Amino acid sequence: MDFNQIFRDRTKIFSISIIKLLSPLSYSDALSIIRKQIIRSSTSVAANYRAVSRARSDKERFAKICIVVEEIDETQLWLEIIEELEYVDSEKLFVIKSECEELVKVMTTYKFKLSQNI
Repeated sequence: MDFNQIFRDRTKIFSISIIKLLSPLSYSDALSIIRKQIIRSSTSVAANYRAVSRARSDKERFAKICIVVEEIDETQLWLEIIEELEYVDSEKLFVIKSECEELVKVMTTYKFKLSQNI
């Protein structure tokens, strides 16, 4: 399996994990807003990473990876907020936060590497 496929799968699994984690929670106005935002940002990571792997040029690939980095960083913020508001048990959140942090590092490194080629 190649790098692109590995991260296509990982970003999709990551967004599904967030949806599954938050789905059982009861709705409140604040949680509803946060849930909507984190689901939007995490699924955007997966969708835009797919676009990275299908880019037609280095410039297009770089533009898409910039979006991925921005969205994964936003997702990381929402996870921190969810944790600080204690909406989800911190042990349940740990694995997702760890994966998010790893994705931030990988995507930021990939973005830097691509920036050297354009």
